[in-house]
This record gives sequence, C-alpha cells and structure tokens, in this order.
Amino acid sequence: MCGIVGYVGPQPALEVVRDGLQRLEYRGYDSAGVAVVTEGRLETEKRAGKLTNLEEALAETPRSADGIGIGHTRWATHGAPNDVNAHPHVDNDNRVAVIHNGIIENFAALRLELEERDCKFTSETDTEVVAHLLGEEVKEHDEDLAAAMRAVCRRLDGTFTLVATYAGDPDTVVAARRNSPLVVGRGDGENFLASDVAAFIAHTRHAVELGQDQVVELRRDSVNVTDYDGNPAPVREYHVDWDASAAEKGGYDYFMLKEIVEQPQAVADTLLGRVGVDGTLTLDEMRLAPSELREIEKIVIIACGTSYHAGLIAKYAIEHWCRVPCEVEVASEFRYRDPILNRQTMVIAISQSGESMDTLMAVRYAREQRARVLAICNVNGSTIPRESDGVLYTHAGPEVGVAATKTFLTQLVACYLIGLYLAQVRNTKFGDEVNAVIGQLARMPEQVQEVLGTVGPVRELARSLSGSGTVLFLGRHVGYPVALEGALKLKELAYMHAEAFAAGELKHGPIALIEDGLPVVVVVPSREGRGVLHDKIVSNIQEIRARGARTIVIAEEGDETVRPYADELIGIPSVPTLLQPIIASIPMQVFACELALAKGNDVDRPRNLAKSVTVE
Repeated sequence: MCGIVGYVGPQPALEVVRDGLQRLEYRGYDSAGVAVVTEGRLETEKRAGKLTNLEEALAETPRSADGIGIGHTRWATHGAPNDVNAHPHVDNDNRVAVIHNGIIENFAALRLELEERDCKFTSETDTEVVAHLLGEEVKEHDEDLAAAMRAVCRRLDGTFTLVATYAGDPDTVVAARRNSPLVVGRGDGENFLASDVAAFIAHTRHAVELGQDQVVELRRDSVNVTDYDGNPAPVREYHVDWDASAAEKGGYDYFMLKEIVEQPQAVADTLLGRVGVDGTLTLDEMRLAPSELREIEKIVIIACGTSYHAGLIAKYAIEHWCRVPCEVEVASEFRYRDPILNRQTMVIAISQSGESMDTLMAVRYAREQRARVLAICNVNGSTIPRESDGVLYTHAGPEVGVAATKTFLTQLVACYLIGLYLAQVRNTKFGDEVNAVIGQLARMPEQVQEVLGTVGPVRELARSLSGSGTVLFLGRHVGYPVALEGALKLKELAYMHAEAFAAGELKHGPIALIEDGLPVVVVVPSREGRGVLHDKIVSNIQEIRARGARTIVIAEEGDETVRPYADELIGIPSVPTLLQPIIASIPMQVFACELALAKGNDVDRPRNLAKSVTVE
C-alpha cells in the first residue's frame, strides 16, 4: 500500500524525497508527508489529500536539508485520512520521526503501556506507537538508532516497513521490514530506501533486496543490514533493467493511457527468450525439476483482483493442455477454508507486485502444507517469488496506473507459458503442438497492436455512455473471466455499478435486470473450435436484445452472424479461443478508461484504491 522513501547523501534531501514520492503516489494518496534533519533539528510537514497539497505547503515555507530525509504517501488503515494522522509521526521530544507501511497488530496494548508512562498521543494511528517506542529506546541505546529500531521490532506484531530518522544523528536513516516491501538503492556517495525501485531509478539502478525481519542502516557510504538480534544478514544485490524514462508519462496525459499503448512491447518482452535452441520451451526461472512437475496431481491458482481473473483464464488452458485438475481461489479466502494440499499439489501464486499480503499469506500456508509453489510476478526481488519454489517473471516494466493493464496481459502470457511447459514435460502435448501454440503467442504483440489501432469507436461509445448508471458484461468459456475483468475496470475507474455473468446463467436470474436501453457488453467466442458456444451466446444476445438491452458485442472481424443482433459491434482479430482474452481485454480497458475520463475521474489514482495491497 503506502509509498515510502528515504535518502542519505549530498543532494538536497527534500527534493530527492519529494521526487520519489511523486513516483510512488500510486501506492496511496490519502495523505503525504516528509521529515528532514536540518542543522540537527527535525522538521516535518504533512497534509491530507494528494501530494500536491503537501507540495503547496512546502512551497509556503522553503527549507533546506543536510542531505537526510524520509517521505511517505499514505493509503489509510488506522485513522481517518487527515493532517493529524498523516505520516511522519514523531515522539514527544520531536527528535525521532517514523513512517510506516502495514499494520501493527498489537498497537493497542503498546499504546496503553505508553500512556501509563504519561506518553501523549496526537493521532489515531498505530504508527505513532512506534515513534514513541523509538524515542524511548534511542535514549536507552546511547543514541544508536539502529539498535533502538531492532529493540522496537522485537516487540511488534503484524506487518510493517518502518523508516526512521533521528535529529541526534543527522547522517543516518534506519529502516526495518516484516512482510512488507522495502528495497535499497546504492549510489555513489549516497543511498536510498523505497517501497519500489521507481522512487530512486533516476539516481541509480543498483538495488539491494532486503530479507524478512531485517534492519538496514543507511549512511552516505555504507549500507549495513542485520537481523532483529543484530547479527549480520545476507542480502542479494541486483541491477534494475529499466530506466527512469520507463516510469514517466512520455507525453501522455495519464500513465494508464501510456501503459495500454505499451502492451504489445510488454507481451513481446514476456515471451522473449522462452524457446531453447532445440525448439523446446525453456523457463529458466522455474527452479522446479521436470520430475517434480510430473508428480503434480492438482494445481491450485491463488490471486486477487485482476490477477484472479488471469487465473480463471489459466484454468481453461492448463486443464485443456495438461489434463490435470486446476482450481482457482481468491487468495484472501484460501487458507481459511482448510484446503486439501499435499506434496502432489502445485500452487501458482499470481501477483503483479509480489507483495500482495493476502497472496503472500496463502503462499506461506501452502508451503506449510508441503505443496510446491510457483509464482508469477512482475517485480524482481519481491517477497512472493523469494518464498516460492520457482518464479516466472513477467516483463511488463513499471506500471504506475492503479488499474492493471499491461500486467494483466503479461500475466496471461505467463500462465499460457506455464501451461505449455507442463504439457511439454508431462507429455500431454506433442512437441509440434506446443510449438504451434508458441507460434500463435509470438504473433500476439502484432495483433495487440492491431486492436489498439482500431479503438477509436470504443472511445466514442464510452463517452456516449458516461451518464449510464449500470453496465452489464456477459461471456462464455474464457470470455467469462474477460467479462469479469471488464466489469472490475468500470468499477475501479468510473465508479459505476457493473456486473459480469456467465451468459448461460442469464435465465437463472440475471435476465431480470435487463430493461430498455441497458448497456450490455458481450464477449463472443471464436466460431472456430468453439462453434457450439458461439451459437449459444448469439442466442443469449437475442434474448437480451428482445428485452430492450443495448448490445455492445466484441466479436471476431468477419463474424457476420452476430451483426444483426449488435447495436454496437467491436471487431477483434481471429485468434485461437484460449488466447482470445489477450486481445478481447483491450477494448474493455479502453472503454473503462475513456468512460472514467468523460466523468472527470483520475484514472491513474482511483478513489480508495492503491496499487500494491500490502495489508490483509
């Protein structure tokens, strides 16, 4: 959720931190704040609302910094999103400042203990407890902020990234993590901390991955990492393979518009290097031996939101190609229903950020049950891949818009690659059959580009529907998850009531919703290979049109059988049915984005949402 930035170095800290927050505002925009150490004094500024409110406040009172600072952009959990509850939080002496991502589960007991010692609280947040504890511990540990942080962390329950600075040590920023994202950027005579490498990518591409339950002490020329007991801790360093320009808007008004257009390249990059010299599919990041994969008797896919819809599509492909049972679970519900897992179960965890807390907890539960776990993720070095038996990285690059677009398409590609790889090692498909599908996938970037070139009418249609109160979505087979994704996008961006149904369920209740002029978007499967489903959904279109619905039909170009029943017809290239979601999703993205813009909404930062959900 929340975005965190820390800096130690020769540059003006306030400028570095503020620039980093601008790149991380997608992680939360309920409030924002900064703390800098200036001439041995701690100075803070924080404001409710978007980052621009903080920037205006900072402009009113110009200040310098000694090259040390921290900043935070908040997605509210404890306490209303107002100035008082915004981060940073400070101790009663105004010497220690803390910013926090996550939830301190035992904060109530700790707060009571502190209040009994006459500690004064000003906010409703769990974070303020940490500020007061650090204020006490730094005195007990001879002003050693890192030692104080270790002592405090040993007392905390829950999920957190904590970053702190201390007026008595103007050369050091200290941070800690447990089940929440934190990465170090190493520069020349300067070092950075952030929730995401995007915050410091303009300064360095040299990153350090922090492990679980670790404390890091940053100075200009050193990065010292220990566990909570003070023992030296191993770290992994890596190079970020994209630059600052990839995280900029590039002339577009919104990141989402740019990211929709980047989808052909993202799909191509995710496919790159997957075929070996002998023509077989090779997934180097898999880390699970073919012999282990041949032992798998059941696959369970766990994910949240858009990633869950990718998993629903993956189920069709995996079962068809591999002939192994596949279930798809909402990650937040998975471990609470006592699922049946064993060593012959493979769990596939899909998460764009690799930090989604519900998915991470489900992964840990699966590991406890001895299931094999494979991650699909877009962020190198994130927690879920590290705690899995294998990983398939998507290569979508940075996605700043909260609503997933290119990460959804690349997740689909990754799911297809896993399904084909399993079919290859389990011998459920011949080599030429696998190669044929790989060849079809290789043509997808071009076909995605083709769809993007024809979405002008979709934009016009969306603008014409900006006054509608409800839109329904229908689909069959893999078109049903596409319909679910289309409805989710409209809810996220346009704040409209939108529902998606399997078209065959219409007569079991949802058809009662149909009334004159109600917009209904229908995803029509290919006539090739799924002719029966195609004919059935054409019948469904006739049923709703007869009851007054305004039918918006997404169908293959040249499919004349649906034209008489479509008030609006959106053509897409003809592709194999199992791969159709890659291109059928694009008109849905454009439709939701344009409709939201017509309503005056910020499509990059939808209300109440954040990009990476790092709390349960």
